[in-house]
Amino acid sequence: MTFENFPPLLNEALTARGYTTLTPVQSAVIAPEAEGRDLVVSAQTGSGKTVAFGLAMAPQILDGGMVSLAREPAALVIAPTRELALQVSRELTWLYSKAGVRIATCVGGMDASKERRNLSQGAQIVVGTPGRLRDHLERGALDLSALKVAILDEADEMLDMGFREELEEILNATPEDRRTLLFSATMPKPIVSLAKRYQQDALRISTVGEDRGHGDISYQVVTVAPPDIENAVVNLLRLHEAETAILFCATRENVRHLYSRLTNRGFNAVALSGEHSQSERNQALQALRDRRARVCVATDVAARGIDLPNLSLVVHVELPRDAEGLQHRSGRTGRAGKKGTAVLIVPYQRRKRVESMLRGAKIEADWIKVPTADDIRAKDQQRLLDALAVPAEVDEEDRALGAKLLETMSAEDLAAAFVRSHRVKLPAAEEMLDDGSRDQRNDNHRAGFDDSVWFKLNIGRRNNADPKWILPLLCRRGGVTKNDIGAIRIAANETHVGIAAAAVSKFAKAIAQPGRDEDHDVEIVQADGPPRQAARENKRMGRDGGRPQRGQPGAHPRGDGPRGGSGRREGARHFRKDGPPPSKHGVKHKAKGNRPR
Repeated sequence: MTFENFPPLLNEALTARGYTTLTPVQSAVIAPEAEGRDLVVSAQTGSGKTVAFGLAMAPQILDGGMVSLAREPAALVIAPTRELALQVSRELTWLYSKAGVRIATCVGGMDASKERRNLSQGAQIVVGTPGRLRDHLERGALDLSALKVAILDEADEMLDMGFREELEEILNATPEDRRTLLFSATMPKPIVSLAKRYQQDALRISTVGEDRGHGDISYQVVTVAPPDIENAVVNLLRLHEAETAILFCATRENVRHLYSRLTNRGFNAVALSGEHSQSERNQALQALRDRRARVCVATDVAARGIDLPNLSLVVHVELPRDAEGLQHRSGRTGRAGKKGTAVLIVPYQRRKRVESMLRGAKIEADWIKVPTADDIRAKDQQRLLDALAVPAEVDEEDRALGAKLLETMSAEDLAAAFVRSHRVKLPAAEEMLDDGSRDQRNDNHRAGFDDSVWFKLNIGRRNNADPKWILPLLCRRGGVTKNDIGAIRIAANETHVGIAAAAVSKFAKAIAQPGRDEDHDVEIVQADGPPRQAARENKRMGRDGGRPQRGQPGAHPRGDGPRGGSGRREGARHFRKDGPPPSKHGVKHKAKGNRPR
C-alpha cells in the first residue's frame, strides 16, 4: 500500500516498517480539516500517537519533501519522562531517517554537555523532558525563536507531575504563530485551561472509543483481607504466568519491600522507582525486554512512558488515586491489538471506592476470588500438558539419553520425575487467610464453640467494623487460625469474639506481645462474659446507644461522625498496613501490644 498524501520519503519509511494502514488517531490528525491547525487529541496509550504527531508535523519539518536547512529546531516534542522521550526519539528517527532529519534528545540523567553540542550542530526536531529543556533554554543552548510546531505528549501526566511552570516557560519562548498539538489520554480541567491559553481555534479530536478503549484489556477485581495482599500478588503471578507483568505500588518503600519479597520467593523481578539511577532503570528495562526478568515492581511515576511490547498483566497492588490513574496504569498492557489483563487488589474496606472508580472510568470488571493453591496447581498442569503437546524436533543425542533412562526407570516413574523437576522450579502458591467467601453475618456462630471464651475489641459498627477484616486481624494478632475463632458479634461500639477453649491460652499470650503497628489502635482484652451480659452492662452504665462523645471509643477525632479521615493520601499508605487504619475507625486508643517487629 502507498500513502499518496505523504512526502515520498515518509511513504518509504512507513512501507519499510510494515505499515499497511493507519490507526484512527493517525488518520484523524492528517485529515484535511486538521491540516495546519492546533490540535487537542485524546488517544489511549498504545494507539500509535507518536507516529500520528510525527505525520502531523511533516509539513512544518519538510520543505517540498526534503529537510529544511535551518539550524534552529522547527519542531519540539515535550514528554513527561525520560523513557517516553527516548521512545519518541526512536520512533521519529526511523520515520524521518530517509529524509535526513536530525533529532536531538534532551532528558535528565544524560550528559548535558553532549546534548548542548548536538543542539549547537543543528537539529530540526528536539525531543525532551520539561526540566532538561528548560535548563537548556535558560543556558541559551536551546533556541526556540524559529519553532513552527510544539507537541505536548501525555500532557495530563506532565501536569500531574508538577511541570506546569516548566511548560509555560518553554511555550512562552516560542513564536505565537506556531502550531501546538496537545496529546492526552484524558482531558481534566488543567489540560483544558492549558489548551485555551496556548492554542488558537484548536480542533478537538477524540479516538478513545475507536482506538481500543478498554476492549483489549480484561479488568478483574479481587477483594482480600489486608494482610493477604502480598499473598494475593504471589498467587496472581503464579496463575497467569505472564510473559511480562508490572505491579504498581504507591511509594518507593513499598516497591523495595515487594521486590525483595518476590525475589526471595523465586520470581525473576526488577524494580523501578525514583531512587534508581538512569543506568539502573535502563538495565532493568533491558532485562525485561530480554526476558531475563518477567516481573516489574514500580511506582506510577517510574513506570510512565515505558514501552514493554510483551506486557500482558498489570496488577494494581495499591489502588490508583482516581479513574484517570487507573486508565494510565492499565494502559501499559493491551497495546497494538494484543490482549492484556489488569487486576485490582482491593482490601475489603475499599470496595465501595473501587466500584465508584470503575463507574467513573466506564469500566466493566469481573469480581473474582483470589486464586487458590488448587487453582494454580490445576493451571500449572494444563500449561505443562499444552507445552508437551506442541511438536518439537528432537536430536539423536536426546533420544539416546531418553532410551537410556527407560532402561533404568519405568515410563511412569520417568514421567513423574520430569513433572517433579518442572514443578520445583516454580514458586509455591500462598495459602490465603480468607478466600473472600467467608460468611459476612455479624453472628457467625459455629458448632463446637459452646465452651469458647469471649474477648472484646474496642471497635464496633460505628467504626465500620466488619468480620471480613476482623478475622485476619485476630489471626495475626492472636497467632491462631480461623478454625480457632467462633462467633464474631458486632455491637455499636464494640465487638465480641469467641475463641476456642483449646486456643485461649495461646491467644491471650499473643495479644499481649509486641507486634506490627498497622492495627495498634484496636485493643483486644478478655471480656467479663458473653456478649449479652456485656450488653446489659453497657446499657446499665449508659454506654450503649446514641452517638459516641468526643474522646470515647468510636468517636471521630473531630467529633463529626465516623466517616471522616486523617487527610492522608491513599497511595501513601503501605500496602501491608491497609488494615483498619485510625482514619477508618476514628479511634485513638493506646495499643495493647503490637509494635513493629
